[in-house]
Amino acid sequence: MISVNNNVEHSTEHDTEAVSQYRRHANGRGRVSPRALVDQNAFVHATAYVEARAQVGSGSWIGGGSWIDRGAIVGERVFVGQNVHVGRETHVGNDAHLGSHSRIGAHVKIAAGARIDRDVTVPDNTVVDAPPHARRKNMRERVRDTSAHAHSKGHSSKKAA
Repeated sequence: MISVNNNVEHSTEHDTEAVSQYRRHANGRGRVSPRALVDQNAFVHATAYVEARAQVGSGSWIGGGSWIDRGAIVGERVFVGQNVHVGRETHVGNDAHLGSHSRIGAHVKIAAGARIDRDVTVPDNTVVDAPPHARRKNMRERVRDTSAHAHSKGHSSKKAA
């Protein structure tokens, strides 16, 4: 059962009769716990949930019917397909792709750039590494970001001189 009061939805679970509170995320209208951190540039589909203590980074896309469980961290630019469950305390690295209808267990570590195909179940406490080409790409991006930062510092010091 869901009731709405002052833009906060109260949802009662039938099994435990526990009451959870959610607010609608501005980008996509998904249900987000007031105790979750979801970047304003992330998209959370109207039928998706983000639970307490979870985090969703900038540019990430959470598909319809997906559920980001308590304490899960979803990095930046992560694609989470439809009807995906990301388990408690799971960490998903930047630029990862989680295919639709996947089930990611609790305490899983998914590397930056990793890809989980659709309809895959990842057991609890698993480490999912990225393919070698994704690791190289991420390393190049980090080097590029670092060199751009160094270049801008050098450029600003020339202007000051």
